Amino acid sequence: MFNRIIKIMHKLKRILMILFAVGLVSCQSTKQKETKQPNVILIVADDLGWMDLGYSCSNFYETPNIDALAASGMTFTDAYAASPVCSPTRSSIMCGKAPARTKNTDWFGAPQPDTKFPGWMGHKNRTLEPAYYVEHMPLEEITIAEALRDKGYKTFIAGKWHLGHEEEYWPENQGFEINKGGFSMGYPPLNDEADGYFSPYGNPRLNDGPKGEYLPYRLLDETRKFIQENKDEPFFIYYSFYLVHTPIQAREELIAKYQQKRDSLKLTDEFVDFGEKKLRTVQSNVAYAAMIETMDQVVGKIAEEVKESNIDENTIIIFTADNGGLSTNWAPTSNLPLKGGKGWVYEGGIREPMFVVWPGITKPESKCSEPVLTTDFYRTIVEMTGIEQPPQQALDGASLVPLLKQVEGFDRKAICWHYPHYSPQGGKPASAIRSGDWKLIKSYETNQVELYNLKADIGETKNLSEEHIELKQRLETELNDWLKEVDASMPSRK
Repeated sequence: MFNRIIKIMHKLKRILMILFAVGLVSCQSTKQKETKQPNVILIVADDLGWMDLGYSCSNFYETPNIDALAASGMTFTDAYAASPVCSPTRSSIMCGKAPARTKNTDWFGAPQPDTKFPGWMGHKNRTLEPAYYVEHMPLEEITIAEALRDKGYKTFIAGKWHLGHEEEYWPENQGFEINKGGFSMGYPPLNDEADGYFSPYGNPRLNDGPKGEYLPYRLLDETRKFIQENKDEPFFIYYSFYLVHTPIQAREELIAKYQQKRDSLKLTDEFVDFGEKKLRTVQSNVAYAAMIETMDQVVGKIAEEVKESNIDENTIIIFTADNGGLSTNWAPTSNLPLKGGKGWVYEGGIREPMFVVWPGITKPESKCSEPVLTTDFYRTIVEMTGIEQPPQQALDGASLVPLLKQVEGFDRKAICWHYPHYSPQGGKPASAIRSGDWKLIKSYETNQVELYNLKADIGETKNLSEEHIELKQRLETELNDWLKEVDASMPSRK
């Protein structure tokens, strides 16, 4: 009897040891899951307007996947691009500095002051020589991709780069270990050897697919493959859409869908005079609508891949765009009620859709009305991931983590823009500052100052500069001080 008891005790001991071991492994696994650095997916659309999504009240475009993803996190109602054109904003995202500081103030490829402006620039009576700008993001800048890669992150870009003409400035020399489609151009080439969004692509960083393959879906496939192969280690994905930049090309079946919708709604293309240009006032372009839906499908599939790979609880997704919707020059979209569009420092040119999904941190359907900027992404991602900020990297942005956690600690008085150039869309050299609900714009051609209360007048229709003289003077002084601080290049009289 005694021996039987001893044997039972030995069996119980072995069982307890096994249970303990299993529990220890489980605890270690849970701890690893808790302490593993989060993956980051930064999605940046091209030329996407503030009103171009379903959740931002577009009545024509359909974006159910983006709407659902946005609802699962925090949306920002007053988010901005650092510039009204693409390259400067993308530079601000990568290096966390204001474009005025890096001298990346115009889109790379825009004419320099000593170049005769071609007719398509559309400015017949220029009174200023625009400022010179640096046509590449400086290699000495430590990009967010380099900072993350050096801390063990796998880094990947799919899509647009447009941050330097020569190969030495392309993504693989700026921190990205895998580059699918990022090179000098800001849109898919359309010529005798390339068919824009359809293969052949004419892209030196993306092999052609079967003739007629659609670029957004190809870049999606490359992204899904990267996620599948790297889901067990922290990664940083920069999914940089070429959509919805020109050329306006979409799949025929989606174009047909929106043609039916346009007909049923009895929509027409409507434009009004806007400076020397025509401004679109109705969202009715069927091919553009099809491109928007394609973008939505891609975002939905990326989120789906993250979930199927069982990394959704440890993956941060950030979504925004690089400048306002293209609304002038007989353009494809309307930004109303916002004023202007791409190429202008009015709200239509710089205000962007933006949301952040940070599992366990952001509350579903939460909203933030604090003005934020693409320059903020660098500091934000650094804090989110817990990596050390490079000591030599002087950053202009602010971490959005307090806003995402809905705690105190975010304190910034104003944000500024500097665009000392003429844009093909009709914009002219100007700078702007937003402080609270107030926004001041200074035009360098006329030295005119405009002052708007965005809370009461989001369309910037009523200039209040003569009614609030002290406020105008204060904001203009703050703007001038900032321009001096960043050593901004200025336009000059001809």
